[in-house]
Amino acid sequence: MKSTFLVLLTAFVFSAVDTVAQREVTPEQLQQLLKRFPDADANKDGKLMVEEARAYRQKMTGKRGGKAETGKTALPAPTHADVRYGPHERNVLDLWLAKSDKPTPLVVFIHGGGFVGGDKSKASPDSIRRCLDAGVSFMSISYRFREQAPIQAILRDAARAIQFVRLHAAKYNLDPQRIAAHGGSAGAGTSLWLAVHEDLADPKNNDPALRQSSRLAAAGCMNGQATYDMTEWEKIIGKFKPEWIRGEDEDIKFYHFKSRDDFKTDAGKKVLADCSMISQLTKDDPPIIMTCSMPDGEPTNRGELVHHPRHAQAIKKRCDEVSVKCEIYLRDSSGKGDVIAFLLKQLGVDAEKTR
Repeated sequence: MKSTFLVLLTAFVFSAVDTVAQREVTPEQLQQLLKRFPDADANKDGKLMVEEARAYRQKMTGKRGGKAETGKTALPAPTHADVRYGPHERNVLDLWLAKSDKPTPLVVFIHGGGFVGGDKSKASPDSIRRCLDAGVSFMSISYRFREQAPIQAILRDAARAIQFVRLHAAKYNLDPQRIAAHGGSAGAGTSLWLAVHEDLADPKNNDPALRQSSRLAAAGCMNGQATYDMTEWEKIIGKFKPEWIRGEDEDIKFYHFKSRDDFKTDAGKKVLADCSMISQLTKDDPPIIMTCSMPDGEPTNRGELVHHPRHAQAIKKRCDEVSVKCEIYLRDSSGKGDVIAFLLKQLGVDAEKTR
């Protein structure tokens, strides 16, 4: 049975080597695989994502003694691997540096996995290749999980990675003014958060990395969320059904609150506001691209709610209100959202040469 899974994934999941291809794999196909291989659902949200299927495929290949991927599906060796950008063991990044006499732009990948799984190895080999071919460097980061830190701290792991690489921009021949980030699911929401959050630079901090800017030049979000203030979800996307909740205190644990009363305190409200991307969107924010492969209509499970197109639609609406450039591509859109091409364009690079 496991060999059948590998064949199926090879046939269509591994064709999803970049953000465009994620829209070509239908939710129905992934759901069929989930029914047969429930262990592939790494974050246990009841919905199998492409990156989870890819990770499970790699895991099973390893168990069977399979050979490493070759050709375009192989993750190229980074120029710098396992670079520590923070104190936690998961605060590590990989860097692929483009060859250039001048400082290069940088595209950052932030993996998904519901903040409970995944790592920097989930970057798309094709996306890395396209960026390097365009003279753009690439970075992939890992970050803490929810059991190790609250969401508001996890988001700051990603910010710290941006600040760290800015601090060392000269060392890595990077242009600190041209940094974009993208990802799917949790990585999408994190990229959006980085794009809209006020600059976290603290000029008086003893840590030189934290004195740097955390701002982006552009953000790409695939199957992401509009806000991590869960109290906003009902009015934007819809309500969690009881059977979709992982434990009675799931929302409390998301922020590492001590009790439900914390939602009503000044400190708790400050945390919620800090985690709301849609509320923080202002006219000075960078260009954003939102893509979603989930079906429209009322969600039928947790995964459809978490990745519902209403997230993207809400962000697009808010961007239009404040005059922020935003492209949106849903499952039934006539065009396909090429996230890498969008980011390269915002970084001032001719993306046509990478197709």
